[in-house]
Amino acid sequence: MRIFKFGGASVQDAPGIQNVVKVLETVGHQNTLLVVSAMGKTTNAMEVVVKNYFEDKGKLQESFDTIYDYHYKIALELFETKQHPIFARLDELFEQVRGFLAWNKSPKYSFVYDQVVGYGELISTSIISAYLAKCGMTNSWLDVRDCIKTNDNYREGTVDWEHTQQCIAEKVDKNKLYVTQGFLGSDDNNFTTTLGREGSDYTAAIFAYCLNADSVTIWKDVPGVLNADPRYFENAELLNKISYREAIELAFYGASVIHPKTLQPLQRKEIPLHVKSFANPTAEGTVVMKGESISPKIPCFIVKKDLVLMKLSSLDFSFIVEENISEIFKLFSDNRMKVDLIQNSAISFSVCVDNKFNKLDDLLNTLKSKFKVSHYEDVSLYTIRHFNDQAINSLQNGKEVLVEQRTQQTVQLVVK
Repeated sequence: MRIFKFGGASVQDAPGIQNVVKVLETVGHQNTLLVVSAMGKTTNAMEVVVKNYFEDKGKLQESFDTIYDYHYKIALELFETKQHPIFARLDELFEQVRGFLAWNKSPKYSFVYDQVVGYGELISTSIISAYLAKCGMTNSWLDVRDCIKTNDNYREGTVDWEHTQQCIAEKVDKNKLYVTQGFLGSDDNNFTTTLGREGSDYTAAIFAYCLNADSVTIWKDVPGVLNADPRYFENAELLNKISYREAIELAFYGASVIHPKTLQPLQRKEIPLHVKSFANPTAEGTVVMKGESISPKIPCFIVKKDLVLMKLSSLDFSFIVEENISEIFKLFSDNRMKVDLIQNSAISFSVCVDNKFNKLDDLLNTLKSKFKVSHYEDVSLYTIRHFNDQAINSLQNGKEVLVEQRTQQTVQLVVK
């Protein structure tokens, strides 16, 4: 069986969904399971619904209407008549969201988030399943929440692999075409959970692992995995082959093409991962598999922007020792700071963190009571795998380098 994953950009409008059909006609659709994300920026729009539910109920209906109108317009382009059953299905799904928000008593943002935001995927897959059927591709719509079981850590559910394996074995016939949702699961009480943003790739890997699939293909708006993000770097080049280990390294440092969790279950069973262009489905793209580290062997550039660099030293010029570092990391954890780089010496400790939960002020106030602290906001962290002098010089040109760190294969620069 093959697992295909289509992201939001590939199904953001009616022509995109029609192109999914063309891709399946070109590469075949037998024994295939499609994992599909929410359409376009629907997840962001659903997040607005949750925000308005908690903060501004006067705007709740307007945020609902924006999402409904967007999907209704796409469905009308695809099915041409309002009599098609898909429109009743859309009404049903939106009514489920309204019903949940009407009876919900939980004040927990993350719980409400998961119950609401996941409808983006339920809506997109309902439309796509119906359109495939209209085009003569018999398929089964599969509710992924009946397949992937997690704990109740809402917005970052941890997969119960044994239970998930059992559910997928019961629900999936390897000889059929399925359409299911990325990003979602459910807990033991059958409440919806999510696997973290960009979790649809992970969903594809979970199904591949449990079904012993032949391959996973992620269909994207790029020709494959590039050695740099073309939004930030000129002359990005296609990587033809990447080993699992190398891909995990790239994901660890922040390469956005492949979700970090996706690779590990595939590596365990040596299931190849293809990253291909939905605009050119016959092109080779990139394959991630067991073998040589990277081909061609060229520098790979990764950038993380809007980070915070902190430099800490003891108030009395004593050494920064294990006890200090343990205390510092506990503070990072308590304030939900993701650490992207660490550098320490005998009397100082530098760390680059992501302040995505806006807890920096609280953290600094605590740190300054225990350490001498200086910090720089809005810094960028550049990582180069398989670096050479030319690659480093291209990044240093005109920038102030605050921290530099090297290993045999990797150089990292924090720049202002």
